[in-house]
Amino acid sequence: MFLYRTRRLQLLGEKLPWYQRRLSHYNTLDDSCDKTSLLMQLCADRYYLSPEAFHTRTCTYGPLGTGMKKNIIEQWTSAIRSKAYVFGITTSVQNRMCEDSVRIVNVDTLQEILDQESLTEKEASQKIQTLIKDSASVRTSLLQGALQQYIQALELVNRTLPFGLAEIGLCHHSDSQQRHSSGSSFEVTESSLVWFCSPRTSSQWMDYWAHQRLQWWRKFALDPSDFNMFNVMDEELKEGTSHGIKILYKFPWGSETLETVWSLEKTVLLKTHQGVCTKLQCKDGRKSVVPHVISVSANVDRGMLAYLFNSFQLLKKTDSKQKPHQRMVLKLHPTLTPVKVALDMGRGSSSELRQVCEGLFQEFLAAGISTWPGYLDSMSLSLETLHTKYDEMGVLFTLMVSESTLKSGLLLVRNRDTTIRETMHISEIKSFLLKYISASENF
Repeated sequence: MFLYRTRRLQLLGEKLPWYQRRLSHYNTLDDSCDKTSLLMQLCADRYYLSPEAFHTRTCTYGPLGTGMKKNIIEQWTSAIRSKAYVFGITTSVQNRMCEDSVRIVNVDTLQEILDQESLTEKEASQKIQTLIKDSASVRTSLLQGALQQYIQALELVNRTLPFGLAEIGLCHHSDSQQRHSSGSSFEVTESSLVWFCSPRTSSQWMDYWAHQRLQWWRKFALDPSDFNMFNVMDEELKEGTSHGIKILYKFPWGSETLETVWSLEKTVLLKTHQGVCTKLQCKDGRKSVVPHVISVSANVDRGMLAYLFNSFQLLKKTDSKQKPHQRMVLKLHPTLTPVKVALDMGRGSSSELRQVCEGLFQEFLAAGISTWPGYLDSMSLSLETLHTKYDEMGVLFTLMVSESTLKSGLLLVRNRDTTIRETMHISEIKSFLLKYISASENF
């Protein structure tokens, strides 16, 4: 496999992201495809996906998409690290130990070899092979890095099982196994837990992590039934793998894998650390054993898109003139939504209202409540237009500062999910928001 990374990358032909390739398989524009198109446009318009995402191989995110991805990663890390003896690690993106690694080849150098007419076919082939051999290789998974750090981590836990090594980082995946694919590679953010346990308990740990991960995905879902898992058939297992479980999300075009749990037994450790079997052994009661390995790996980018699809709703509403309209809402889980509060101001003394908004903004910022400074927007929008905008952004609450705030301290608070508007005193709003967000994490 080749990954060409040069200033002339666009000359090699632009590729559509994986979700648009799936959409291209539709023969007709049915309701689900239309809803998908609306979501993709909303994600571009509301700062979740960068416009570049529609023309490049990988997901590129706007400010809100970056915030949402950060929240997902934080929740994944929190869930994994809540188990005793799970340690975070960082490994190099370049990895020559991985057999199916991707090589970064300079296309200009390759073209120079191909343009040398004096070279025979054999000489050109040898030069290309040398170029590939000398080129940097990048990882296709985080598993190998954790396996390499196993012996060092073993001393940290006094050779006691079980323990795990967790990491989140960039990898290059291949779509060569996918139907209608180009056979090229693309960059994804992967989260990984490599769990080392006693051979006696490996099957129990396999079941534990599979059910724990499914429960985690469903925890933040508007419709949990769209997330499911299934056992990988024996004929689909790779060499050295005794059992596999996949966690899937049901997209409009079909189910896609979000996360995999593999039981690799001890084969991968012995292969990684050849000739040092005694250094791999751990305490298992009175015995010394080489542990079994369970690999838990998730595609964060695909998981993020799953949550966007799962939270997207098209609701019917009527405007002030009783005309029917569709209301698009991103009902993201409060923990995942990148903006919790939008601050806006009504009519009145703009300088005084802005000062109140600025004070609230700084107060929310200090409390860790992500806030959209709508009061800085110079365009005057109606309340209905503002609510439409913030619903599409997934904002939980809209706070409106007005003349009554200056007189009585009362704010107008609008809830995204219920659309109910109520008044609340300015002194109570921060406490209310913190309690709401905290409580939502335990849903």
